[in-house]
Order: sequence, then structure tokens, then C-alpha cells
Amino acid sequence: MRISELSRRSGRSIATIKYYLREGLLPAGCRTSANQADYGEDHLRRLRLITILLEVGGLTITSIKIVVDAIDDESRTVHEVLGAAHHALALRVATPVALPEHDEAEAEIDDYVRTLGWNVKADAPGRRELAAVLVSLRRMGWRIDAGVFDEYARAADQIAAWELARTPDDADRTAIVEAVVVGTVAFETALVALRRLAEEHHSAARYQHR
Repeated sequence: MRISELSRRSGRSIATIKYYLREGLLPAGCRTSANQADYGEDHLRRLRLITILLEVGGLTITSIKIVVDAIDDESRTVHEVLGAAHHALALRVATPVALPEHDEAEAEIDDYVRTLGWNVKADAPGRRELAAVLVSLRRMGWRIDAGVFDEYARAADQIAAWELARTPDDADRTAIVEAVVVGTVAFETALVALRRLAEEHHSAARYQHR
């Protein structure tokens, strides 16, 4: 298909598609002349992926480039591509301020993750994020340990298992890794949204007249 058709089917403007091509987010089309190229279904699928990462996941162009580069690197396993997506998602938020208690809290989170039996790399962004939450709550006067996350951990474990079980294992590698990345980004956003809606519901029942 020509770039005009790709634009029509993807809902992205021709200028946007050309920008993605320049930034390396989208592979080049098959050149048919000096200023014409043909594009295929793979380009359309990639554009849809970029749109989800950008509009649903809130990733920057730089972060999206990290993700698509990982997807295109066939030496990386699906698990490694998911790790790249997690790192890209972590870039959406400001790096936690390094507080004196942070190293101790991070070691506590490491111990906690081990007690859960989770196979997690030492550089997983979630470790640092949980440690930052723990430090911040303690500075607010909360007398807690990592066990405060128990209910969240149980729920997260069930949700993650359900999400990955829905990933098609019989598809080609690109389809699998794209499905994993899209699921991670889309359902993380959905989970946060649902939690906020549920909190509003329960808050109305408990505090509406206080």
C-alpha cells in the first residue's frame, strides 16, 4: 500500500508516519521509485502499536524507540522484551530522590520479593519504585514493613498470570512480543483506572456524609 493508504488505515497523518520513519520507530517501506515506497501489514501493525504506547501508555518517543528496538532485536527473548517495556514505562515518572533510607528499603524489598518466590532481575524498576513508596510512607509516620504490599502482591500475581496466559504461543515471535507489550501497557492503565473507580465507589459508601 502507498503511504496515503497506510495513513488512512492507521488513522495517523502522513506527516506523523514520515516522522516515525525518520526516528526509526517504523521500518522503511519497499522503495518503488526515488520518492515512492510500498508499505505492508507489518507497518500497519507497528503503527497501531506505537499509537497504544503513546496514547494509552503515555510513553515518550525516546521510550517507544527503546521498546521497538527490543522487539526488532531477534536475539532477545520475549521475556527480555517485556523487561525493556517495563524499563520504558518506568521512564514516565520522575526518578525517586535518593534518600538515606532508600538503600535499606531496597534491600528490604529484595528480601520481600524473594519471599514471594518471584524471579525478578536486580535492575527491575519495580524494586526501586516499591522502595521509594516504602520510604515515603515511613516519612509520613507510617510504621510499616514490606508486608504492607501483601494484598497488592497477591492481586498482582493473579493478574500477571492471567494476562500472560492470554498471550498466543502459536503466533510468530513479532506477534507474541507485540501482544505481550500491548497487554502490559494497556492493562496496566486499565488496572489503575479501575482501582480509582473502585475507590470512588467505596469512598462514597463510607465517607460521603462525613
